[in-house]
Amino acid sequence: MEEPVVPSGEEVETKSQASDRQTPITSKEGTKRVTKTTKPTISATSNLLAPIGSTGKRTELKSSQRSSLNVTKTHVTASSSDSNSVPVIRRNSTGGLPEKQPVSASKRQNSVTMVAGKKTTAVTEPVRRSLPEIRRSSLPSVPTKSTVQTSVSETRKLVPMSPGNKSLRISTTSDINKSDAIKKASVKPALNVYSASKRSTSSSLDSTHSSGSRKSSSKVSSPSAQSPSVSSGSRTGSLSTSLDRNSSLSGRRKAGTPESRDSRFIVLPQVDIKASDDVRLDLRGHRVRSLNASGLNLSSNLEFVYLRDNLLSTLEGIEILTRVKVLDLSFNEFKGPGFEPLENCKALQQLYLAGNQITSLASLPQLPNLEFLSVAQNKLKSLAMASQPHLQVLAASKNKITTLKGFPYLPVLEHLRVEENPILKMPHLEAASILLVGPTLKKFNDRDISREELTIAKRYPACTALCLRDGWEFCRPDSAGDSTFHFLFEQWKDHFPRDYLLKDASIDQPFEEDACHCHFSFVQDDNPSADTPLVLTYQWFVGERALSKFAAIPDATGEVYWPKHEDIGKFLKVVCTPILGETEYPAVFAISALVLRGSGIPKVISLEVHGELVEGNTIKGCAQVAWCGGTPGKGVASWLRRRWNSSPVVIAGAEDEEYRLAIDDIDASLVFMYTPVTEEGAKGEPQYKYTDFVKAASPSVSNVRILGDLVEGNSIKGVGDYFGGREGPSKFDWLRENKDTGDFVLLIAGASEYTLTKDDVGHRLAFVYLPINFEGKEGEAVSIVSAAVKQAPPKVANVKIIGDFKENSKVTVTGTVTGGTEGSSRVQWFKTSYAVLNGEYGLEALSTSKIAKAFRIPLGAVGYYIVAKYTPMTLDGVSGEPAYAISDRVVETLPPSLNFLSITGDYAEGGILTASYGYVGGHEGKSVYSWYIHEVETDSGALIPEGRAVLQYRVSKDAIGKFISFQCIPVRDDGIVGEPRSCIGQERVRPGSPRLLSLQIVGTTVEGTMLTVDKKYWGGEEGDSVFRWFRTSSDGTPIEIRGATTASYILSLDDIGFFISVSCEPVRADWARGPVVLSEQIGPIIPGPPDCQSLEFLGSMMEGQRLSFVASYIGG
Repeated sequence: MEEPVVPSGEEVETKSQASDRQTPITSKEGTKRVTKTTKPTISATSNLLAPIGSTGKRTELKSSQRSSLNVTKTHVTASSSDSNSVPVIRRNSTGGLPEKQPVSASKRQNSVTMVAGKKTTAVTEPVRRSLPEIRRSSLPSVPTKSTVQTSVSETRKLVPMSPGNKSLRISTTSDINKSDAIKKASVKPALNVYSASKRSTSSSLDSTHSSGSRKSSSKVSSPSAQSPSVSSGSRTGSLSTSLDRNSSLSGRRKAGTPESRDSRFIVLPQVDIKASDDVRLDLRGHRVRSLNASGLNLSSNLEFVYLRDNLLSTLEGIEILTRVKVLDLSFNEFKGPGFEPLENCKALQQLYLAGNQITSLASLPQLPNLEFLSVAQNKLKSLAMASQPHLQVLAASKNKITTLKGFPYLPVLEHLRVEENPILKMPHLEAASILLVGPTLKKFNDRDISREELTIAKRYPACTALCLRDGWEFCRPDSAGDSTFHFLFEQWKDHFPRDYLLKDASIDQPFEEDACHCHFSFVQDDNPSADTPLVLTYQWFVGERALSKFAAIPDATGEVYWPKHEDIGKFLKVVCTPILGETEYPAVFAISALVLRGSGIPKVISLEVHGELVEGNTIKGCAQVAWCGGTPGKGVASWLRRRWNSSPVVIAGAEDEEYRLAIDDIDASLVFMYTPVTEEGAKGEPQYKYTDFVKAASPSVSNVRILGDLVEGNSIKGVGDYFGGREGPSKFDWLRENKDTGDFVLLIAGASEYTLTKDDVGHRLAFVYLPINFEGKEGEAVSIVSAAVKQAPPKVANVKIIGDFKENSKVTVTGTVTGGTEGSSRVQWFKTSYAVLNGEYGLEALSTSKIAKAFRIPLGAVGYYIVAKYTPMTLDGVSGEPAYAISDRVVETLPPSLNFLSITGDYAEGGILTASYGYVGGHEGKSVYSWYIHEVETDSGALIPEGRAVLQYRVSKDAIGKFISFQCIPVRDDGIVGEPRSCIGQERVRPGSPRLLSLQIVGTTVEGTMLTVDKKYWGGEEGDSVFRWFRTSSDGTPIEIRGATTASYILSLDDIGFFISVSCEPVRADWARGPVVLSEQIGPIIPGPPDCQSLEFLGSMMEGQRLSFVASYIGG
């Protein structure tokens, strides 16, 4: 779009003379002279049509080179335009006059080129800058490149030259010549209005379009061709040009004069002469009174319609313009309402209504493509109108606007102008506009948005825009919160449930993926009339703006909502509906601030433990986590066990959210600890959840099975996996199947083991397991039936031991197995003092039963005969009776010695130290053992009398702070003595931890008697141990008796009927403390025999005086 320029007086005169001398050209002539017409190439990247000054010379060269073709070729590009039309000077869009800039005739006159013997003059044209900056994103550019060829002779006729117009006055600040290219812009203006004195305009004019000279239909989306207006002869008949009409109409009415049009505020469009006559209509200043007048020739193909400076008062007939994009109705006689016919103009992008008498825009319909609206210099009192979804510029200066009530929803508005309106008296009007429009607003009253006003706008509550639209009086930000709530309260109060008032309606500051709470508080009057509770229902919504249409969030119907990532930068709205009984009342609402991005540090909102706290059950810890913008990860979970009156202890391996309760958890409380961790590694604060105490499960048994080979003569055992607290005296039964009846008959009861007999061969056995817990509670019995019992296995003969019978030598057993192929027979080794075997009499095992038949003689076998027990076994696993073999001589020995010596145990008072050594050298005799006590490690030490001839020594009190050593002198059984060897402990003996070995109460449970403590202390020198006495009621609640802190206590009246117990905390002389021990309870305490412990008379011992007495009574 181009900013029209209003000429000065001198320029107007020049313009009139030029127009009088201009020769009108008919459509017939124009048609003959057009050799080729194509569509212009348009780029969507430029906002201004800036001419390139260096292209004039290139035009000369091109025209001279192509003289043989007898044509002048014009090429349209994206940066400049080449024009041969005569400049027609008009007022600019603000109604003011352009600055005068003299230009020499030589610079304003293009070179003349001789083509085919004829003289053609190229005339430069004023270059003007478009007033509303055109946005290029609304409509696509037309990629077709056109070349317009016109004969030189035609060009000469199109531009009649005279001495009066050889030197043309231009209204631009640049002297740049015309270039070969011009870029057409889309119709998407972003108002950037300045007064004509503040900005220089630059434009290029295309060659003058005579009537009917071009039939090409322009596909340009906006009237951005910067050219003076030229009326179409084909549409106006004998009407004069628009320039003549503007001149003749200048004095018609005051509103139409340039003096009455403030150049700072009135925005007018520039006629797009590049568009073809089929899509453009220019009837400015024709005194048109009706759009239905004959000769007007409105059609649905029109895209650019200019009806400024006429006498129109109604829009009847405008509905035919279904494709119009630019509609200029400025300076007519519209008063409004009556804008309903515009509803058919769905393609309308720019609407100019300045300079009328419009009082209301309420009837202006929603125009889906409207981007620019000028309603300046009218009589509007407000801007109430329908929402305009694509409006970017709204110019409403020089009106009578006093309120923001009814301000429409304009989601993409960038520029708002309301200069010279009474509403400018409102403080911080710019901040109010920011609140109503939103973040898209970039300019206010032709200035960039003030940072200070933007900061002030941020201090207002989110519902401010809604209240402003409904008529709320704008106030200071520090009182806006209460004021807007009171404003909404006044609107709602008549619809509240009876006897209820709204006290609060607000929403917390929302953060991404964090719990956001809404707060709606209804309070009752002092005298409520009903006891029915008030129920509140909620629905959350989300919207781009406070005035936009909010969309309901599915399933968000609680007091809490967790904003999602896509909610960042949006508003939340909660609609709260009060319900009293069966009556649903009108809803109230609250709007939040913008949803902010989360911190990225997760936090636990709540922890719950689900599951029944019974042994064997699986419980699960559930954490509700606010991830606050972080990527949800797997938190760190762990379980702890807490006994009564103790600290929690971590359960090893319990590091999952699920945990199976074990027997160790019975009578303990569990602690579920959870630490949220995001995928990025950010950790939140750990949270804890305590459970109640775990109960034992009912006794049961599973996996019942029979262990042992089901072979005649073997012993078998029934076992099972018990579950249900501590196991008590469970019951076991063995039964044998009767093959005839199929029933099972009891064989033995009360034993889990059973030895198979000959009678069991071929029969099945049943084992019954009845689980019983420690308290005697029985569970359900479980039984298992075995396979049939087999007969005895095969035998082995000719068993021999081969090898050298010396200490540490290797020997092997051999034998012949009968009764099947030998499999994994097993061998066990023994020693004996007898040279002749007598069954298993006198045998001492040296090893367990193994498959290996080789054996290394240990030191313990020295002086003994070696015996091998050979148990044959077939390949199918059937084993036979074992056979025995004995060596023919005893094992020989070596000299006595020790290969190692060590002391193990607790080096503390009362601890047991054990000496271990390895003896080598035959059969050990009576080796000599001795224990010594040392002040220091290097002294010889003193013999401990009770430490002779023993391998274990209990540390006495006398050894505290000293070292202990052990000496061993190896002696063989034949009396040969080896070298003695000693070993000293690595640390000094510590005093034992103080503890009580026993604690009981001594005395009778009768009121008035004294109870004493009988205890046994151990652990160094005793200090001042701590005593506490307790009184326990029949329900088991213990209560500490105040002041009872000694080793004795006298029963009082308060103790009758209660049980008495005492606790003692052992204390060593160095103040070390041991575990507290609680004695068994005694009682209940019974009243003592009634007794009077004292009796005293009170009063005067005189005749006639009254005497009284005081007695001390005990006994209940």
